[in-house]
Amino acid sequence: MSGPAVHPVTEAPLPREEAPPRVRMKDVQGMAGTTGALFLRLCQFVFAAVSLCVMATTTDFPSVTAFRYLVAAVGLQSLWSLSLAIADIYALLVKRSFRNAGAVSLFAIGDGITSTLTFAAACASAGITVLIGNDLDKCNLNHCTRFMSATAMAFLSWFAVSPSFLLNFWSLASR
Repeated sequence: MSGPAVHPVTEAPLPREEAPPRVRMKDVQGMAGTTGALFLRLCQFVFAAVSLCVMATTTDFPSVTAFRYLVAAVGLQSLWSLSLAIADIYALLVKRSFRNAGAVSLFAIGDGITSTLTFAAACASAGITVLIGNDLDKCNLNHCTRFMSATAMAFLSWFAVSPSFLLNFWSLASR
């Protein structure tokens, strides 16, 4: 007589839980390699270059340290913005965006440094122009309107670099 055959029940192997696919962030206009980034870079470059040219055409800017600092800061800002505008043009031509963490971190760090330098130089220059114009009342002896124009252009350059920094930093932080 034979009894029912009992076989040990083996459970079916559980399906391996796969990690959910990493969702890539969409290209937000203003991030490196987009048309928004190219527009911001060109604005940064133009404002910084205009500030640099206006300051360089005055004869007495080297006599004030804040104005020399402004010339150095907007010179660096214009070179940085122009080089990244060229990189953005390349990325748009080959229809690729910058996803490399190293490149994005370089852009974010560079934007952070140049924006800080530009903002500090613009603030220092604004303080000197207020001192010359309002406190000392010596605008007729100096190029106050040129100093004010160059300072305003430096602030506009800083306003254009801030979104680039924030978007690149956000892209880096969301990885």
